Amino acid sequence: MVSRYAPPLAVMALIYALSAQPDLGTGLGVWDTILRKLAHITIFGALWLALARATDWRRPVLATVIAVLYAISDEFHQTFVNDRHGSPFDVAIDTIGMGLAALAWLQAARCRGGRPGPPWPLRA
Repeated sequence: MVSRYAPPLAVMALIYALSAQPDLGTGLGVWDTILRKLAHITIFGALWLALARATDWRRPVLATVIAVLYAISDEFHQTFVNDRHGSPFDVAIDTIGMGLAALAWLQAARCRGGRPGPPWPLRA
């Protein structure tokens, strides 16, 4: 049971640790913003995939609800960190990452003939 939930908990811990940093700016101007938003998309896409896997790929809506609630809590957490602020816009960007992960999962299922399950064949 623990092994199933370890990956999403690890991703959540990483998100929390990054959100607790007072300043993640790189000094690259507009590229800094672009890279941070791409990081949001990537990490929350990974969170959605980890949550979907934890639910045996059978409850994508539950994975989405948990990931969105975590995105909201992450932005709330940032309001308590120096030089950070929470943003509903970032929750929307996080949700885009989840949506892209879900679309990739659905495309993989379509390539397998619509069968539910992991987005790749697993070999034991």
